[in-house]
Amino acid sequence: MHGSDGTASGAVRDPEGRGSRFVGHRSINRQPGAAPVIWTIRTLGEIARQAGGEVRTGPFGSQLHKSDYVEDPAATPVVMPKDMVDGRVDPTSIARVDDRVVERLSSHVLRTGDIVLGRRGEIGRRAWTGDMEDGWICGTGSMRITINGSTEIRPRFLFYYLGLPQTIGWLQGHAVGATMSNLSAGVVQQLPVRYPSIAVQDAIVRVLDEVEILIENNRRRIEILEEAARLLYREWFVHFRFPGHEDIQLVDTDLGSIPRGWSQTCLSEELELQRFNIKPFEFADEEFDHYSIPAFDDRRLPSRELGPEIRSGKYLLAGESVMVSKLNPRFPRVWRVDRSHHHRRAVASTEFLVLTNPDRWPLSFVYGLVTSPDFAARLATTAGGTSTSHQRVKPADVMTMTVVSPPPAIVERYSAKVRPMLELADNLLEQVEVLRKARDLLLPRLIAGTLDVSRLDLSPVPM
Repeated sequence: MHGSDGTASGAVRDPEGRGSRFVGHRSINRQPGAAPVIWTIRTLGEIARQAGGEVRTGPFGSQLHKSDYVEDPAATPVVMPKDMVDGRVDPTSIARVDDRVVERLSSHVLRTGDIVLGRRGEIGRRAWTGDMEDGWICGTGSMRITINGSTEIRPRFLFYYLGLPQTIGWLQGHAVGATMSNLSAGVVQQLPVRYPSIAVQDAIVRVLDEVEILIENNRRRIEILEEAARLLYREWFVHFRFPGHEDIQLVDTDLGSIPRGWSQTCLSEELELQRFNIKPFEFADEEFDHYSIPAFDDRRLPSRELGPEIRSGKYLLAGESVMVSKLNPRFPRVWRVDRSHHHRRAVASTEFLVLTNPDRWPLSFVYGLVTSPDFAARLATTAGGTSTSHQRVKPADVMTMTVVSPPPAIVERYSAKVRPMLELADNLLEQVEVLRKARDLLLPRLIAGTLDVSRLDLSPVPM
C-alpha cells in the first residue's frame, strides 16, 4: 500500500524529499552509467539499538555543578556545545574536572568513535571523538551518540550526515524552548537517517576525510607558525637572548632587569586605540566584514553580513591592527587584521580593543607582545565582572600598562623574521576556508547520492 506521494506505507519519510523510489525503508538512486545504489532509511534510535549503542544526554546541572570544575590543565576536559568547532573539539577554553568527578560521571565518558551533539543553545553543533578525546566527558548541554557496534552504518558516515544542512534544519525544527532551544534524546532518536551500503559509505567517508586531513594539516601548520613567532618574542624580549645580547648588561627597573639602552614605556605612548564608531544597520544595501567574538571562536575569519543584520554600533576598521578581546581574558583572543587592500568595509565588535599605529611598532611585534604569557596574565588581573565567565578588562587599564620598549633596530630585526611567518599563517587560514567551502559543497551531494563517488579524483592535492 502506498500513500499519494508514492511513499511505502510505514516507511520513514526522507526529510530531504528526494523523489527516489522507496522500497519499504529503502530508496534506490539511479544515475546514468552507474549501477543503482540502494539507500536505507531508519531512525537514529533504531540504528543505535541495533548497534548496542545509545543516544544519551549529558549530565544535568544537578549532577555536574560549577564547583566541580577545576583549573588544573591536566584534569579531564568536559565537552560543551561551545567547544564544538567545525566538527572537532576545540580545547582552548574547555572546562575540566578531577578524577573524582570523572568516576561519578562514568556513564558520560566519551570513547573513540562517539559523536558529541549540541542539544542546547546552538542546535546543530557536533564533534567527532578521536583518540585524543577518548576518556573525556560529555558535558551539560551536549549529547553522546554511540553506534560503534553497528553492522549497517559507519559512525564516521553518521558524523557527516549530522552535518548536513537538512539534518541541522530537522534538529532545529524539533527543538523546544522559547529562550533557549533544547533537544531531548527521545526526539533525536526519531531523526531519520538515510544511508547506502557499507562499501559506498566508506567511499564517501574517504573523500570527505581527505578534505578534513588537508584542513587539519593546514590548521596545525598555522599553530606551529604562530607558536614559533611567540617563542621568538619570548626569547628576544622576555629572556633577552636577542642577537648581540652577550655584550649588553642588564640594569634594574620597575619591571625587573632589562638590557641597558632599553626603556620602559606606557602602552598608550606606542599604540593608538581605534574607536571610530559606525552603525552598520543604517546602510541597508551594504555588506560588511564583521569581526565578532563568535566569528573568532568559530573560524577566526570575519562573517559577511548586510548592514541591517548587524544591529548595534561597531568599530570601523581600516589599515592594520591587532585586536584583543576585552571579554574573559583568561582565554585570550588575539586577531591580526589587515584591511589595507580590501574594498569592502569592515567593522569589529566593541568587545575588542583595536590596537594600531604601525609607524611606531610593527604589528608583528605588537602581536608577540599581546600574546606573551606575561601580558595575558597582567590582562587577567585587571579584569572585573560578576562571574569568571563574564570578566572584562577596561581599555584605560590596558593602555596605561607599562611595558619594555626595545630599540627600534631590534624591533625591526625581529619583525623581519616574524612577519613572513604570520603572513604565511594568514594565507594558510584562507586555504583552510577554501577547503571548508569545498567540503560543505561536497557533503550534501555525496550524502544525498546525487554525486557518484566512484567518479571523483582522489589523487593528493599539491600543497
